[in-house]
Amino acid sequence: MPQTRPAIDQAAPGAPAPPAELTFEQRLAFINTAMTLRLDEAKVAYEVNTAHIPTKPVDLADIVTGPIDTGPAPLPDLYPTPVAALLQRAHHRLLTGGWSKDVLVDDDGARCMLGAIRIEARGDSGLESDAAAVLLNAIRRKFGDDVDSVPSFNDAHGTARVPIRMVDQAAHLADARGL
Repeated sequence: MPQTRPAIDQAAPGAPAPPAELTFEQRLAFINTAMTLRLDEAKVAYEVNTAHIPTKPVDLADIVTGPIDTGPAPLPDLYPTPVAALLQRAHHRLLTGGWSKDVLVDDDGARCMLGAIRIEARGDSGLESDAAAVLLNAIRRKFGDDVDSVPSFNDAHGTARVPIRMVDQAAHLADARGL
């Protein structure tokens, strides 16, 4: 009599049922569990492998520090010509002391473009006048002949970026002209 074999799709008695297909969330949960196990094993292995290395506790106050007050930035090398050097000092004054509008000097000591030139001229009205003329010329070259004066240009801006940049460009212009 020929032997009969059980059909492939019939389960043998006592064998577990074939696994049902897992959902995406179940697969993620299994992967998360497996990765957590691997990380825990790696942590233990690291601690075992580095236990013989002597270490001192680290105080974060020694590592994390606040900014150091270095004071105002040093003035770069001055231009060799007097008007250019004056405009460069005025530019530095605006950067370090602050910029203002509508007044020569505000309550905090910030200055407008002309106020910075005036304080850096140190009473030399001819030098101050020449620097203001070069500054007005630099402004008009960039913004057109409609600009009436340095104070009106200064007061027309809400931030210091453009006025301070124009004082720097005027210093370059004065140096190029040998003033």
